[in-house]
Order: sequence, then C-alpha cells, then structure tokens
Amino acid sequence: MDVIGVDRVEGPLLLVEGFGRAAYGEVVEVHGGGRVRLGEVLSSSQDAAIIELWDETSGLEPESLRVRLRGETLTAPVAEEMLGRIFDGLGRPRDGLPPPLAERRLDAHGRPINPAARTYPQDPIHTGVTAIDLLNTLVRGQKLPLLSGAGLPHNELAAQIALQADIAQQGDAGETAVGGRFAVVFAALGIPHATAAYFRERFEASGLLSRTALFLNLADDAPMERIVTPRMALTLAEFLAFERGYHVLALLTDMTNYAEALRELSARKNEVPGRKGYPGYLYTDLASLYERCGRIRGTPGSLTQLAIVSMPGDDITHPVADLTGYITEGQLVLSRALSRAGVYPPIDVPLSLSRLMKDGIGEGRTRPDHAELAAQLYAAYARVQEVRNLATVVGDAALATLDRSYLTFGETFERDVVQQGADEVRSVEASLELGWRALSTLPAMELTRVSQATLAAHFRGRLDGARDGG
Repeated sequence: MDVIGVDRVEGPLLLVEGFGRAAYGEVVEVHGGGRVRLGEVLSSSQDAAIIELWDETSGLEPESLRVRLRGETLTAPVAEEMLGRIFDGLGRPRDGLPPPLAERRLDAHGRPINPAARTYPQDPIHTGVTAIDLLNTLVRGQKLPLLSGAGLPHNELAAQIALQADIAQQGDAGETAVGGRFAVVFAALGIPHATAAYFRERFEASGLLSRTALFLNLADDAPMERIVTPRMALTLAEFLAFERGYHVLALLTDMTNYAEALRELSARKNEVPGRKGYPGYLYTDLASLYERCGRIRGTPGSLTQLAIVSMPGDDITHPVADLTGYITEGQLVLSRALSRAGVYPPIDVPLSLSRLMKDGIGEGRTRPDHAELAAQLYAAYARVQEVRNLATVVGDAALATLDRSYLTFGETFERDVVQQGADEVRSVEASLELGWRALSTLPAMELTRVSQATLAAHFRGRLDGARDGG
C-alpha cells in the first residue's frame, strides 16, 4: 500500500494525517531524495500515523515523498555465511560483497525465552585475562557489562577477550574443556571510524575475522539507525547460538550512544523525560536487549553478552550505567587511577563483580581452592586501600610493619596479577598461582579467608616463611 506525500517531517519522524491503516511496528519504505529509506510505524490511529525513519531526513520535501507499507514487522535475514562479513546497522552489506543468502528471516525484536527452558549458566569462559578468570569469572550465557570512561582501554580489553576466549578453552594438554564452535557478533553503535577500524584490524590480524560478524553504525551514520543495530546483531547471535549450536560472544559498544539515540527519539515524540532527559522506559528498553542471552535446555549453544558502557565524567551513577547494573549479572569497572599508573587491563577489582562466578568455579570447573583464594585476595586488597589512605596522612615511615606488608602485597597484586600484556593469554592454573604468590607476601596469620586444610594441602612450603614472619 502506497501513500503519496506526508504532512510533516520533524527530525527522524514523519507525520501522515488522514491515514490510519498502518499497523504498529510495521516496516515502511520511504521513497524520496533519490533513494529509499527504511522506517517503522511508531503510532497509528484513525486520524494519523507517525513513522520513525532510520536515516537522515534533512533535505526531504514532505509533499514529494512516497510511503510504502510492507505489511510486516522488522525482520532480520540470518545465515551462517554472515560470519566473516561486515554490515551496516540495518544489516545491509558494507564490505562491497553481495548480500548473503538468508537461511531464514527472524523477528529482529527477538522471542522471549521461556524461563522454564533456560539452563542455569555454569560453564566458565576462560578469557585468558587473570583479573577476570581469577576474580570475576565469566560463564557461558552471562551478560556482563564493561563500565568505562573516556580514554580508558575498554576497546582493547573487549577485543582481547573476544580473540582469546575460545583459545583459552584449550587445556595444557591441548584438549578442549568445553566443546562447540565459537563465534563473535560485534555491534558498533555510533563509534568513531578509528575505533571501527581498530576492531576490524585486530580481527583480521588474528586470522579470526572469518568467525566474526560486524554490524557497524558509525558516529556519522543516522542516530536512529542505532535503535535497530543491536537488534539486528542479536537476532543473528540468537540464530547461531540456539539453532546452529555456536557458543556466541556478542559485543555491544557503546550502549551509552544507543541510549542517547533513544533519548533523542523520545524528545522528538514529546514524551515526558525521566532522569537526565532519558525516557522513563529506558530500563525496559535496555532489558529487552540485555535479556537476549543465556542457554536453553536441549541446545548445545550459548549466547554471552559483553556490553561496553561509557560513563560520562566517570560517573557510575549515570542512568545508563546504573540501570545496566540492575539488569546484568555483575560488571567490570575500569579504573582511571590504575590506567594512569600504567596498569593494563586497569580493572578496578573492588568495584568489579561477577554474580555468577560462584557457580562457574570450584572442583570440576577450575580448581577447589579458587573460591577461597578469590575471597582472600578481595579482602587483602580492600585492606590495601585502607592502608594507602592512611599513608597519605601519616606517611609510609610511620606505618606499622604489618601495614607495610599490605603495601607490598598491593604493589605485587597490581604488578603481577592484574597487569598483563594485551596479547598475553594466561591459563587458569597460571592465574591461580599468581594469586597465591601475591598472598605469600603477607603473614600467614592474615590469611583468614583460607582454610588451614587448603594451606596445608597446597601451599605449606611456599607459606612457611610468611607464617614464621607472622
């Protein structure tokens, strides 16, 4: 069905009065200005229809536009051959190659997973990054955001995790700990060209671009396209995970740019603003994206999400970061202080958390002493922060011997445990050993979170000196 001419163009919105046969959520084609633009019906009544365009509308003449209703909601073409390809935010090829042959077309808004069909995530993903594997273990099917600030190396860390994740599944003897094919679906939301080029070059240089599908909505693309981009990417990720048995890691960057586009659209619709001008349904909208992951009983695949959220002014209470924390199962927080000190990755251990870690570690998954070691490292590093605050007041020379031991532990922990090379892959065993080595700088009587049986069974020789010093 075609409509010739629209009544008003306001930013990304088109108003068509006297036409009420459009259905909510129906995809439309807008012909004008020498090309075809796609959009969606936001509101429909007997008197008018409001259409959101996923493209720029500057220069369009309302009376010359032709609107065609497709009679369907937004669907995404999906196929295994989309791996190794680059698309724009609407799923159209950006690499100059023909469109891939779609195996199916799925609703881009996804289908809710029956809670009774979900399998509880328990299999750890060994990222090769000690600060994650040892202290914030990621499991298959988890949604874990990376909260960062301007200028911090969140893109480098995200790329490192994506490239190392299945490599680190290989044990010391080369066997695969958790079987299955691995794929990465990367969705860029309003990022600069340089950042997009960085991700592309990292994947190409590693030889792993063939297992990656990139959806690029760049900073100079239409902001409204950012509303669609993560949905197109996650639809492909769900297809690969739940219908083709892949273990999929979905990278979404930057969700703050997505929220900015949502705020712009809300303002155009004259909706009542919420916190900092964001719409009141921001929580629900973010949840509709973050909840599209997990594991389903009877299917071998999994879908894990790593969403990058930039915090304006490093404000962790910013609405996007704050609401993300409520929806997801933990967070990785980057520290500007550690970054300035030259520590990479600058993961802020006290502020970071993986709520599913307890179910992904221990005997049969990592090692029986993992939970005790992690608890002791957290407790000791918290004491380090207290001692450092005290030292800024009284000076290092006035500290007690025990306090100076904690300062030594803090330096060792940051230098040997948290810090590692951008291309360095550490096994879980190596990460655990580094953690115990850092704790050996403390007197044995301070290791109150570790049972005597664990000390006696595994580390008697290493900790004898510390015990004697205590």
